[in-house]
Amino acid sequence: MADHHAKNHDYHLLDPSPWPLVASLSAFVAALGAIAWMRTNIDGLGVFGIKGPYMFAIGMVALLATAWLWWRDVIIEANRGDHTPVVQLHLRYGMIMFIASEVMFFVAWFWGYFDSALFPSGVHELINNPGRMVGMTTRNEVYGGVWPPVPVDTTAAATSGFFKSTFDPWGLPLINTLILLLSGVTVTWAHHALLKNDRRGLVLGLLCTVLLGATFTYLQAVEYGHAGFSYAGHSYGSTFFMATGFHGAHVIIGTIFLLVCLIRAMRGAFTPEQHFGFEAAAWYWHFVDVVWLFLFAAIYVWGAGGGAAVGAAAGH
Repeated sequence: MADHHAKNHDYHLLDPSPWPLVASLSAFVAALGAIAWMRTNIDGLGVFGIKGPYMFAIGMVALLATAWLWWRDVIIEANRGDHTPVVQLHLRYGMIMFIASEVMFFVAWFWGYFDSALFPSGVHELINNPGRMVGMTTRNEVYGGVWPPVPVDTTAAATSGFFKSTFDPWGLPLINTLILLLSGVTVTWAHHALLKNDRRGLVLGLLCTVLLGATFTYLQAVEYGHAGFSYAGHSYGSTFFMATGFHGAHVIIGTIFLLVCLIRAMRGAFTPEQHFGFEAAAWYWHFVDVVWLFLFAAIYVWGAGGGAAVGAAAGH
């Protein structure tokens, strides 16, 4: 008698898994905790008797644990042969769509930056009561009608933040640009080494990429510590830190992604024929590189202004 349960197609039917539901609940708990925490800015409102910061921490720990266990199951599926060529192709489609969504995420931050940069004298409405405008001011009054803003002590927003000067793009920002470009070379080296079944080259390339990513993050933190402007009080600080800060978060995530690949490579994982986990990490890292090039050109170089820049490590 023929086996009615025999697999006669190239697709992989997933086993029942608790991780989608657990991940959703964990994200919901983390979101509740974050909202409660931000509502008070001190220790958060209590939700079910749990303070905001603690609820946020519980949700994030559960979310990270779920991600670890879920991806562990995906690796097990790959190792037992469930990821056929058709399945791998669809995994690649999924990664491409994810990176496309990340591109649109950064479009929002660039949009916010260019809106203020190209229209520094645009009108802002200050509405204190629903449906009724009680006051108006212009960006010209707040930013001096120029971009970057004039020093804060000559603007109307002197008490809401500070702006002294922009960064010198040819200091730490340039060094970080070179570091990320070099990391793109090393991750490509690792990829080509894997395709040639050169395990030593794979490990060395990944190790160099992880170290370069960690160095970028460290130098970004040093740069932030010498910023001549604050996050609050004006659009320059908020758009700068949101765009570069979220990029920094992506660098950290990508570094962790590649670190996991490095550990797996040292344990003998990946073959020239099947290595989608590493390939996805490499694609993500190249995306991070490209976004930084746009940030460097638009915010650090073009947005520096004439004669306003100071060195990243200069004192205030």
